[in-house]
Amino acid sequence: MSTLTKRGIVVQISNETGIPQNQVFKILQSTLDLITDTLSRGQAVELRNFGVLDVRLTKPRVGRNPSRPGSHYVIPERATVRFKAGKLMRQRVTALSKDLASRETALGRTGKN
Repeated sequence: MSTLTKRGIVVQISNETGIPQNQVFKILQSTLDLITDTLSRGQAVELRNFGVLDVRLTKPRVGRNPSRPGSHYVIPERATVRFKAGKLMRQRVTALSKDLASRETALGRTGKN
């Protein structure tokens, strides 16, 4: 299973639409910049059928260094981005579950680490 990169998105959209790759890149980069700017202001981004990105504040928690027994430190609260998949994406990914499970079984993986 390969990874889709920003470059791959640009090439695929350019091939499908006939728009030059440099224009597609500018549009895609502008879209990503707008999403990033919106999230950095603490606002949510909702993309129908894809999902919702929103900013959440994590609770402070205690961290431990496994190589130094007995040591612990407080990890302060911080803002993180949460993604909640939209209905269409959830349905498509759920349909993939059986296929992925059979691939894992064929490769001899149990899903346990």
